[in-house]
Amino acid sequence: MKNVISQPIFFEDNRVYRVYLGGKGISRFRNRPEEEDDFFPEEWIASKVKAINPRYFGPRDGVAVVKGTDKFFDDLIAEYPDEILGGRKYDCLVKYLDSAIRLPMQVHPTKAFAKKHFGSDYGKTEAWLVLATRPNASIYFGFNRDITKEELSALEERSETERDIMSSILYKVDAKVGDIFIINAGLIHAIGAGCTILEVQEPTDFTIQPEKWCGDYHISENEEYIGLDKSTALDCFDYSLVGEKALKGAKVTPEVAYDRDGVKKEELISYDITPCFGENRYTVTTGALTLPYAPSVWICTEGKGKIVGDNYEKEIVKGDYFFLPYVAEGKYQIVADGSVEMVECLPSKQ
Repeated sequence: MKNVISQPIFFEDNRVYRVYLGGKGISRFRNRPEEEDDFFPEEWIASKVKAINPRYFGPRDGVAVVKGTDKFFDDLIAEYPDEILGGRKYDCLVKYLDSAIRLPMQVHPTKAFAKKHFGSDYGKTEAWLVLATRPNASIYFGFNRDITKEELSALEERSETERDIMSSILYKVDAKVGDIFIINAGLIHAIGAGCTILEVQEPTDFTIQPEKWCGDYHISENEEYIGLDKSTALDCFDYSLVGEKALKGAKVTPEVAYDRDGVKKEELISYDITPCFGENRYTVTTGALTLPYAPSVWICTEGKGKIVGDNYEKEIVKGDYFFLPYVAEGKYQIVADGSVEMVECLPSKQ
């Protein structure tokens, strides 16, 4: 393990059960055309977070396992905190998600709400980068008209027999490859059918989803409100986020930080947008990218290249990902085989 923690850390596949159908988009993105949609539509990347699931898949469901071992990542961190974290926080969760159907409309709590009701220091602010789409892919942000808590409560009850009633109150936008969105706590949202997304979020699985059905899956009251009473759960929504106001607050335009020596850096989610996590994109052509900060998560989103360091070389291709431990900061580089695009996911502002 001493050797493992001094280098970029790779993981076994970590597909997580959800109640919605999807996942084919992830398989296509990772060049696995033989895999089809199922109920494991998410890949939790370098995860130390446990999933909240209606079905039991073991006490560590959602936690990543180090490649070629039986070592859970949270255990590795606990055993080697100085080498892996260096006194810094690793408090983000990174995922691939792919939807074949519209997900239930949902909202996530603020830190204050999560602290009060769940005893957690983290809510679930998240960010999406659209990696791929199927025909007619869409995403929903905010309400499409003014609505009250009481009306939302009544619509939740109607959704028992009118399965798609919630679509009538959501603001729908077309999803395009390269779109970037920040989903702050309190914003009603839903991923529509046909979206393959890279998500970075606070490290929890708190989701309030007051809707009775997800496809053919009947959502229980406990799954809707994650242990809260209905009235308290519906207080989590920001009812002022309507239409273009909601979309304007969610849509992010990347900013070029530099473009020199064969390496371009774009800031996707800066700490000015949220202190909860950061996200950058690097395009490497003729130069070499020194991996600048750890702990961090790295995903290859286009092309192919190599990770190189002292007596170390490993090929990476589109869809591959790894975790950079603290002791490896500044000691490894990405070089391209033609061109390679890497997304860097960072923990909260330290």
